[in-house]
Amino acid sequence: MSRFALRAALAASTAIFTASAAPAFAQDASPQTDSQGASTGGDEGTIIVTARRREETLVDVPIAMTALSAEQLANSGAQDITDIADQAPNVTLEPSRATNSTLTAFIRGIGQQDPVSGFEQGVGIYLDDVYLNRPQAAVLDIYDVQRVEVLRGPQGTLYGRNTVGGAVKYVTKKLSDRPHLAARATYGSYNEADGVLTVSTPVTSDGVLRVGGSVARLSHDGFGTNLTTGLPNYNKDIWAARGTIEVHGTNVFARLEGDFTHDMSAPRGGHRLIPGQMSGTPVLSNVYDTQGALNDPKQDVKAGGLSLFIEAHPSDWLTLRSITAWRKDHSETPIDFDALPAVDLDVPGIYRNSQTSQEFQALIDSGKLHGLVGFYYLNADALTQFDVRLYTTFNGFTAFTNADIGTDTLAGFADFTYDLTDQLSLELGGRYTWDKRTAYILRQNYLGGGSPVFGGLGIPFGAPSTNFHGSATYTKFTPRAVLSFKPDRDTTLYASFSQGFKGGGFDPRGVGINAPTTNASGVPSDAEVASFLSFRPEKVNSYEIGYKADLFDHRLYIAADAFYMDYTDVQIPGSVACTVGGIQTFCGVVSNAGKARMKGFEIEGRARLIDGPAGTGLSLSGSVGYIDARYTRYVTNIGGVPTDVAQYRKMQNTPAWTGNAALDYALPIAGGRLDAIASLAFKSKTYNYETPNPYIDQKAYQTVDASLVYHAPGNRWSLGVFGKNLFDVRYKTSGYTFMAANPVTGALLTNSSGALIPALGKEGTLTAFYGDPRRVFVTGTLDF
Repeated sequence: MSRFALRAALAASTAIFTASAAPAFAQDASPQTDSQGASTGGDEGTIIVTARRREETLVDVPIAMTALSAEQLANSGAQDITDIADQAPNVTLEPSRATNSTLTAFIRGIGQQDPVSGFEQGVGIYLDDVYLNRPQAAVLDIYDVQRVEVLRGPQGTLYGRNTVGGAVKYVTKKLSDRPHLAARATYGSYNEADGVLTVSTPVTSDGVLRVGGSVARLSHDGFGTNLTTGLPNYNKDIWAARGTIEVHGTNVFARLEGDFTHDMSAPRGGHRLIPGQMSGTPVLSNVYDTQGALNDPKQDVKAGGLSLFIEAHPSDWLTLRSITAWRKDHSETPIDFDALPAVDLDVPGIYRNSQTSQEFQALIDSGKLHGLVGFYYLNADALTQFDVRLYTTFNGFTAFTNADIGTDTLAGFADFTYDLTDQLSLELGGRYTWDKRTAYILRQNYLGGGSPVFGGLGIPFGAPSTNFHGSATYTKFTPRAVLSFKPDRDTTLYASFSQGFKGGGFDPRGVGINAPTTNASGVPSDAEVASFLSFRPEKVNSYEIGYKADLFDHRLYIAADAFYMDYTDVQIPGSVACTVGGIQTFCGVVSNAGKARMKGFEIEGRARLIDGPAGTGLSLSGSVGYIDARYTRYVTNIGGVPTDVAQYRKMQNTPAWTGNAALDYALPIAGGRLDAIASLAFKSKTYNYETPNPYIDQKAYQTVDASLVYHAPGNRWSLGVFGKNLFDVRYKTSGYTFMAANPVTGALLTNSSGALIPALGKEGTLTAFYGDPRRVFVTGTLDF
């Protein structure tokens, strides 16, 4: 089906191209008039964005969003998209636990922490309008970027894939109509050595056909060391490349783009928070050091893809777009949960993901009517394979899981704005989504070593505890409505309602023989196993009011919003200790027994306090986000009795308060400009799991950054010094826990001597992963 769809998409894309192409003439490469890029003015309010698939100033868009230009990102020293979270309220972006390049993303309390197949992401990540279906390799490094947009709240009537929490759009630059060479080099703490080289040129004399490419080398030593293997811990070792061919015609623009990333960083090991419960191994003094012995398979991540974007203008009021994409990634990773030399809870893993997608859009701009009609198709396959090796529990015992989850989704969507008056506009949108999920899940125990998939010598131990083939289809219509009022051209007030939807699926880690059964044989039927492994879709109803304005002759930009969200059938995945065939082992559990309510507000602003010549002067910018997010229902089975434990559960990765402030003083020097920036970002207490854990949860903290950047005349070159986390704050971003706990309150249990009790393995798994320490680096750029 995917091959047929891809061929049909290419044929249709070509038809759009040829039907709309006119004699081509040289066209300015400025991104101000294209759907892929956008330029920025001198202040926050004049950034041009395409959140509604048409070009608008930030102040005109009735959506809660943060937009950061290439210059803002460069001046702040942002290196990958996780840095964006410091500047966007109620947003969490971080590398997933035990990984370097898998992304965990949450917006307004909605996201997905488990990177295994079977779970859709609550936050959509888009690379040049292409939705990334899986979180592996989604920690995108920032280079050749035009801007990054963060949209908060459900997205479905404007974007190809429906998402319940929000979307992050990474937009790269268009090619220039003149030969162009740019280079960036960085050296700093922990032997950081980064280099990016970008070249492009017009191929034809009129500049219609252009080609370009970039290559990036990104590296630094480890912040710590694996004391068992000698490998660096928290290091970076990446090669990346991007190539582009563009056609700039009078009535058509086309871009063929390919990218590839190879991440060879060492495995990221956790820091034990308690001594070894069997060996007595003490807690290490350096939180970036680890002691896990697992290093097979060798950590290796490869990811890349191709995309073809075509935009045609057959008439003044109509724009046609086609976005065709194929992507693939392959990750091999050794995860040593217990972070000790013993094979106590060691998990070698493989992730193989592929996707093919096609999107068509018809944009209409006719008088008082503006909008789009779209169609989206995605075919994706996500394979997750992993061992759970519990040799201290039962010598040579391994639980192997093979989860192959397929997704086919079709959607039609539309969103139209009608100007009722010169000041009042009504926007109505809707989306119909059809999702089909197929699954093959195999769970097989081995004795005598690991599974053959990972080169182990183990032999099958008993029949598979899960050997499941199944499929399910989910459909949903989700509406959107916005009423906006513009008392003047620099002010927008709006009220909106939107609904988000995330499809259901099958737990890739579930143990089928644990399914409740009424069979006299005690063996669950296929239908009972399917019911036990499956989980239902999520739904979010979001209500929002907002205000945006450019005030005092554009000296002050401010955006404020308040929101209320009802979140039902919350998918709550987890990993727990369980007993299968009389042996203590590892099981996945997924519950839909949750309802949640989120309410809060966000304020963003930028003020020019002192004006200077040529855009210099003193500016203050910042944001504050507050969210009261809580479960109103959380039913779990305790001793065979359904019990509501909502009062003891928390929304993970969702601090109540987030914010930042930055002071930027720009001085004219030697015909250029010197930017001196100091910034602070803060987060209140963060719960890493639904069940509070005093060891892993992170208390409130602040980080301080600073930079000094000189831009030469004409921006031909720049030289900057950057300091990140200057006060060297240690803060947890994620962790693992497999310790015995009270099933109702989640409080950790202790034995008669006061020691914590392991729930899986003998050493006890209670490990944490940390954000980056203090780093200082120098970056120079050339642009010709």
